[in-house]
Amino acid sequence: MSEVLVIGHRNPDTDAICSAIGYADFKRRTGMPEAVAARCGDTNDRIDFVLNCFGVPAPRFVPDVSPKVRDVMATSVYSISPTATAAEAMSVMEERNIRVLPIKNDKGGCAGLVSVFKMNKFFFPVRSRLLDSRRVRASLGNIAATLNARTVVGKNLEGEEDLILMVAAMNLESFAQRLQQYPVDQLIVIVGDRLEIQDRAIREGVRAVIVTGDLPISQAMEDYARKNNVTLLISPHDSVTSAMLCRAAIHVHHMMHDKLLLLYEDDSLERTAKRAMSSNFLGFPVLNAQQEMVGFLSKTDLLKKVDRRLILVDHNELSQAVPGADQIEILEIIDHHRIGTLATQQPILFRNEPVGSTSTIVADGYFRQGVEMPKEIAGLLLAGLVTDTLNLTSPTTTPRDREVLIRLEERSGVNARQFTEKLFATGSVLVSKPASQAITADCKEYQELGRLFSVAQIEEIGFEQFWKRKLEVLHALGDYRTQSHYYFASLLVTDVDLQTSLLLIAGPTEFQEQIDYDQLDMYPELGCAIYELPGIVSRKKQLLPYLTHCLKKME
Repeated sequence: MSEVLVIGHRNPDTDAICSAIGYADFKRRTGMPEAVAARCGDTNDRIDFVLNCFGVPAPRFVPDVSPKVRDVMATSVYSISPTATAAEAMSVMEERNIRVLPIKNDKGGCAGLVSVFKMNKFFFPVRSRLLDSRRVRASLGNIAATLNARTVVGKNLEGEEDLILMVAAMNLESFAQRLQQYPVDQLIVIVGDRLEIQDRAIREGVRAVIVTGDLPISQAMEDYARKNNVTLLISPHDSVTSAMLCRAAIHVHHMMHDKLLLLYEDDSLERTAKRAMSSNFLGFPVLNAQQEMVGFLSKTDLLKKVDRRLILVDHNELSQAVPGADQIEILEIIDHHRIGTLATQQPILFRNEPVGSTSTIVADGYFRQGVEMPKEIAGLLLAGLVTDTLNLTSPTTTPRDREVLIRLEERSGVNARQFTEKLFATGSVLVSKPASQAITADCKEYQELGRLFSVAQIEEIGFEQFWKRKLEVLHALGDYRTQSHYYFASLLVTDVDLQTSLLLIAGPTEFQEQIDYDQLDMYPELGCAIYELPGIVSRKKQLLPYLTHCLKKME
């Protein structure tokens, strides 16, 4: 299915979520019906508050957009049970024009595969194994069903047996001699209306007699078979066809490939293709996490194009994008941050404006093009705008933000000041989340001058919750830096009421020495320090340029 995912950055904030939903709606209304809002990270309490206020569900969660096996596999899987007959398997393969058929086990997984190649070897043995063409491993009940035969006398029809086929196309004397060559209790005699052959076979107590050509059997012969415990069947086919069909009554689990290359629906398509193309298998069962078979992949499926494309909102750097973004086509970027190093294969629409939020840009698109904006979308875009600009108090605020906010208030019927107060009073991440999650709830990765680092932000009303959990937060920040192999990891804790922040740095001493704000605390054993940053509230416009400046001073 073709789809265009409109998606924000990892660890999405309110602006990323709201602008994704808004821009997906805008694209659908302007001629792109396949546009779908998505997210690659969890929501938080504030985002949930916004979505609940306007009755809008969270965007679809897509943790990775790289092509997966599920994107190209066949989902309409034709399968059979291990106790199905070869005749049933061949019927399905003929009807569906397939060469490989999965055998499903009782737990919904894959027990093996049966293939046309394997069946050909069974039904047409080489010269050294000609005797195999007369042997049958099946129940008489399955043989009767495969032949579509009438059961005149039935003795112990259920249960597999090792049987031997004998087509009685000879005179009585030759037939009598051949009977002595095999165990009679394993013999199935296939014969037409030769009464002397029928009589002799029943007298010797063979396992079964199959009368071909739908020919009648006398009552006397029927009684004789019942007396001698010989199963008596009437086949509608001729003798040669009946003999071939008898061998097709075998259960498929006797001829299946049980050494398989099993795939999983979430497997990377790129890595899977290398494994699959180098194997000798014709097809590959696909399982889900519960080991249930949910699809089937053939080598030709690997040539299919994955029709998934991206529109990035609120970011433009691959290090911040959903995993796999570098493997699929990016159509557009709508953003208000600095321009990074993302490269595309062809020209794209790249709208990057120095405004306070991406929601401002999205709303402006509606207004400029005269596109109808639903009230709930207006409410979401208002929420994205006021959170990113701290209700127009952030230094990132522009006259465009102010103009757009007035129009969003009118369209949504929401008072921005009152809404902002409720929003920031909701859901402190320092209260609701473990420290390890709180420090990455709104975190972005950057690279400058060959140094990889992270900048996260937590917006609070007051610093009370931070001081309560200071050591826990510092430990988590240090661990995050180590695990991610960053030169330094930073966290800006902002008091949205007083418009001031605390800066936590986990990094080498040589970098901490470049910070010329007042140092409140230092923890050498953790490699961390805390600084007071009065008037600093914007990660994008104030903190990131300052940290980059500190890196340059080291150079």
